[in-house]
Amino acid sequence: MITHEVLNQVPDRVGVNEFESNVALVDAVRLWGTDSAAERLAEAGALVGSGDFQRDAELANVHEPQLHTHDRHGNRIDEVEYHPAYHRVIGDAIARGAHTSAWAAPQAGASVDRAAMFALFAQVEPGHACPVSMTHAGAAILKAADIPGKDAWWTRAMSTRYASGLHSPVASQSVASRPAAVAVASRPGAASSPQERNSAASGPDGAIAALFGMAMTEKQGGSDVRANTTHAESNADGSFSITGHKWFCSAPMSDAFFVLAQTGSDPGTRGLSCFFVPRILPDGTRNTFLIQRLKDKLGNRSNASSEVEFDRTVGWLVGEEGRGVRAILPMVSRTRLDCVIGTAAGMRQSVAEAAWHVRHRAAFGRSLVDQPAMTAVIADLQLESEAATLTALRLARAHDEDAESDVAELAFRRLATAVAKYLVCKRGPAHAYEALECLGGNGYTEAFPLARRYREQPVMAIWEGSGNVIALDVLRALAREPESFHAFFTEVGQARGADRIFDGELDAVQELARELRSRLADGASADAQAREFTTRLGTLLEASLMLRHAPSAVAEAFVAGRIGHPSPLFGALPAGLDLAAIVARA
Repeated sequence: MITHEVLNQVPDRVGVNEFESNVALVDAVRLWGTDSAAERLAEAGALVGSGDFQRDAELANVHEPQLHTHDRHGNRIDEVEYHPAYHRVIGDAIARGAHTSAWAAPQAGASVDRAAMFALFAQVEPGHACPVSMTHAGAAILKAADIPGKDAWWTRAMSTRYASGLHSPVASQSVASRPAAVAVASRPGAASSPQERNSAASGPDGAIAALFGMAMTEKQGGSDVRANTTHAESNADGSFSITGHKWFCSAPMSDAFFVLAQTGSDPGTRGLSCFFVPRILPDGTRNTFLIQRLKDKLGNRSNASSEVEFDRTVGWLVGEEGRGVRAILPMVSRTRLDCVIGTAAGMRQSVAEAAWHVRHRAAFGRSLVDQPAMTAVIADLQLESEAATLTALRLARAHDEDAESDVAELAFRRLATAVAKYLVCKRGPAHAYEALECLGGNGYTEAFPLARRYREQPVMAIWEGSGNVIALDVLRALAREPESFHAFFTEVGQARGADRIFDGELDAVQELARELRSRLADGASADAQAREFTTRLGTLLEASLMLRHAPSAVAEAFVAGRIGHPSPLFGALPAGLDLAAIVARA
């Protein structure tokens, strides 16, 4: 008897163009991106859908980063060694401008193009997306900063030529030896390494791309950064010496960091200030950056997160002294946006893998996808993915350069980014779990990518403000920035008249906003309703975008399932919807 003949197993999902097959992403780019985006995104979609790239994504997570505090001679080096696969992945993302293309060639739709590119790479390997995101966000601060060598730093930030290791701020040469395994190896079957492939697309003078990080959180305060104890003292040359401990510092091999520290004994300048802290100083020597340990995380394992000590570490003031939170907010806003984009990318991976499985797997005499209970689950997962994708790219459009002079668009993005960060990122883990369950026992093994995705999604809800922080920020905007709510409801209200259920909820949420604002104005607390309020705002935003831009069957099902018949469980959509049409888009 043959016992090892493999039957009814699903083929590997490789060779799929991850852009062209993602109809929601294609539609969103067509709506808000540039005319030239589709060709570039299709090329990237073919790359990230290839077997070689997916294998590199797996290797980068299986072979986790390793900390080397000293070299063999006892010199302190504080370097993190990554598997070559990680460098291949991030090198390909940088080569295609997933980090700073919107800054390098600003125009209407450029942020949308960049968001779509970022999503394609984050869909398959999310860990490397952390430094890519922080570099995109950090450029917003660097652009307005007044620091030594700013032009050189900007040139490097715009470069698409990636190379591993630490490099001089103003040159392309590495400044220190590293463990041999750190060097970037080419992908199997590739003609050259990422450095060689990318050199033709590099920035001016062949500069090596710079990556940025941030270090805000401390162990005694967490999200309460005003409780930070790290302090900075001014030096005669205009720099500052920073001393303290940071509890979370992701991607510690980045080239420079934006750091918050307390300054000043004068009441006029005392308070948190923001500093630009490079790993390598202008004279080519190493800055003091003591990596104490790497965090053992639930997910995001290909990316190193660390605790670091500053011991008279040199940094340069960014913005006004004592106004560090204001100075770093542009970076926080864009990393929050990337949390939404990253979660949407994860949702796409989840539903795509689940839909692939049920189309190729039979049970009880027929394909899984044709069984009504499974059809409802896949349709519901697709609804969530499409709504998140539309929301993410609409927000990206609000971050384009031309939006900076549009008062209404700035007000909209201020509130909508927080609202979407809360709702989309909150929905991510449950979405990943439901998709994983579609694969049955296979989904629960590390041989398939959804186990990794299930561990990954929670970080997006935590990073850059966990649920309570974001919901309370929405209440703060309600009390202090009513113009943001006016802009938000103006945007959302463009769908009025398209659906009776939506119209009723829009009226109800606007009335709730008025009630809560009145309560806050009287000095009362509305904190207990912050989460409910933010959830309903986010659902309205998604529903409005779906009603305006998605096919009618998709939009109708979303409104019915999220407003008219809301359920905390996927697959519990009301009867009478065209679920097959929705599944066909997955």
